[in-house]
Amino acid sequence: MGRTFRIKVRMRRFRRRYPKTAFAIRSFMIFSATFGAAYGFVSGSRSENSGYDPNAFAIGASFLFAIACLGLATLSMRLRFVNKRLRTLATHNEALIDRNWELKEAEERARSLFEQQGDLIVLRDHQGRITFANDAYCALAAQTRSALVGTRFDFDVLEQGDNARESAGTRIHDQKIATPVGARWIAWREGFVRLDAGQPAELQSVGRDVTDRTETERALSDARDQADAANRAKSRFLAMASHEIRTPLNGIIGMGGLLLDTTLTPEQTTYARAVKTSGEALMALIEELLDYSKIEAGKLDLDRRPFALAALVEEISELLAPRAQAKNLEIAAYVDERLPLEVVGDAARLRQVLLNLAGNAIKFTATGGVALIVEPGIWPNEISFLVRDTGIGIAPEAQSRIFREFEQADERVARVYGGTGLGLAISERIVKRMGGRFTLESEPGRGSTFEVAVQLAASDASAGQTPFPCPDLTGKSILLIAEGIEASLIARRLERWGGQTCLVSDATVAEALLPERSWHAVLIDRALGAAADSLGEAARRHATQRLVLLTPSSRHDKLSAAFTGYLVKPLRTASLAARLALAPEVASPDLAPEPPVEARPGPTPAKGLSILVAEDNEINALLMRSLLTKLGHRVVIAVHGEAALESWLAATSAGTPYDLVLMDIQMPQLDGIETTKRIRGHEASAGGRRTPILALTANTLVEDRYACFEAGMDGFLIKPLDREKLEEALAGLAASRHLAV
Repeated sequence: MGRTFRIKVRMRRFRRRYPKTAFAIRSFMIFSATFGAAYGFVSGSRSENSGYDPNAFAIGASFLFAIACLGLATLSMRLRFVNKRLRTLATHNEALIDRNWELKEAEERARSLFEQQGDLIVLRDHQGRITFANDAYCALAAQTRSALVGTRFDFDVLEQGDNARESAGTRIHDQKIATPVGARWIAWREGFVRLDAGQPAELQSVGRDVTDRTETERALSDARDQADAANRAKSRFLAMASHEIRTPLNGIIGMGGLLLDTTLTPEQTTYARAVKTSGEALMALIEELLDYSKIEAGKLDLDRRPFALAALVEEISELLAPRAQAKNLEIAAYVDERLPLEVVGDAARLRQVLLNLAGNAIKFTATGGVALIVEPGIWPNEISFLVRDTGIGIAPEAQSRIFREFEQADERVARVYGGTGLGLAISERIVKRMGGRFTLESEPGRGSTFEVAVQLAASDASAGQTPFPCPDLTGKSILLIAEGIEASLIARRLERWGGQTCLVSDATVAEALLPERSWHAVLIDRALGAAADSLGEAARRHATQRLVLLTPSSRHDKLSAAFTGYLVKPLRTASLAARLALAPEVASPDLAPEPPVEARPGPTPAKGLSILVAEDNEINALLMRSLLTKLGHRVVIAVHGEAALESWLAATSAGTPYDLVLMDIQMPQLDGIETTKRIRGHEASAGGRRTPILALTANTLVEDRYACFEAGMDGFLIKPLDREKLEEALAGLAASRHLAV
């Protein structure tokens, strides 16, 4: 079969190459066969011995004719089939011709695009010789394509960037190359491609000129580095300025406090208080600027520790109560019982935000009051803090502006109320840093409501605990005779405890309601004036408990004996619960005091300590000596670090070591950090007792505090010194050697 097939293939090739010769040979063979058959038949029929029969001859001739017709018909059908195939092939051939033309055009377009596009394209064989280079590559190399093909030409590399490799094997890297037009940055993508089957793969390099982008990125990087350096310089400048300002402020505020402790005339007392108040106002401004600088530098670190939520909010209301009551305003706090007793978060930063919001509310409110309401938020573990006031309100167009730095609602407000415009901006950034949200609802002339919602998870220690036993007031009637924000919050609290609360603001209406039923308790606001005493007398026959609501300033006023006790505004929830849970006293000649709520014994002041104070500022040294002497301690002053080290060594050698060292950080000759390190070194070598050392610093940056602890200090006191914190630190010295004030 193989040989026959090869013979047929050769014959077909011969017919395709020599069609005329093949036609002549085929015609000759057909003619020879036909002539030979006819001649033989005629000759045979005319022979004497042939047995010629005309009938048989006719039959044979007819049979041959039939065979010939059948052959012609077969040839005709085959010819028709071949013509059909030829027409099909012609049509297919035309399609192939059109497709081939399109492919050629596409190839030309691709080649034109390949050669003329802006990216550099070069192909190299396995020996590194260029097999193709497009127009962009030739233009950058300043050579023709014919001059480059076949060479190992490459640009000189001035700087090599980072390399990366994709999963498909493509290598990506940047190069700074030298070209006739100057240095250029090229981003290369290199990979092997196979252009023809059976041929080795070639390295295709596609490069894009990214000089402008690279230079822009480097300029931005340099600008960012310069901005970071400027931020660091600004932070250090603010820290230095804070230190330099805090140092004299420490003397101003401290000496003002000492001056107020002396015997002064009323006029002198007024002046001394003005000096101390001005110093404290300047101190608050410095704190705002430092907080702003920390936020700008991205150094606002948050602490996560458990803290009592209700205590924090009530302490804020009590802290701001004197300021509110000085303007005849009410301030009240309400913490929902559904919230956990303790939560985990940064209590100091949260207190800062709430103090700012509540302080602003008092500042911009002339009548009415301020409420701090704490409720569960809309998300799990979210707590919503609402600060609501009845102040001047904020116009809609100014509500977004007040959260910007150094911005206020309008110039008139800035002139009337003052302020730097930093408080809200700092508060908003702190809340965002906590992952919370800050919203505002306000209407001019009707007050504002600021909402701070942050995620504060319950601490493990607070699970199942309650801050105080809540009184069961189910079915008991309570008459509350008061008006204002605090009255509505007290009524809300009593209703949560099950009480049937009746809130009345008019004394006449309240006196008419007293005989209607037996009241479990009657709460009367002292702000009603003389009517409060008459209501107390009238309530003797109708209420088992008669409580009067007082402000701290009216606590020592003479009150009617009809009252069985009093509560000081702003009310603590625990105090209200404890008072209502007490056994009723219908007729009490003496005014029962406010019941204590888990009173904790305060720290016992430490007496008779021997204290070394290292302070180079004469005024601050005098202040420290005066404060410590008033507290009953023995004080030795050292004006620089070397003097402090010598005094410590002398006292230790004499067997009378100091009980405490108060070390200023920035001192001449030898600073506080180095002095502390040397003291700790002597203690480590001698093996003696460890002397507690507290830093006296005006720097509030976190890195400064870390430096104190790394040097071996046990804690720090921030200037200007707070007398209570100093006394607390000294009182707790015996209990703890690691102080953080």
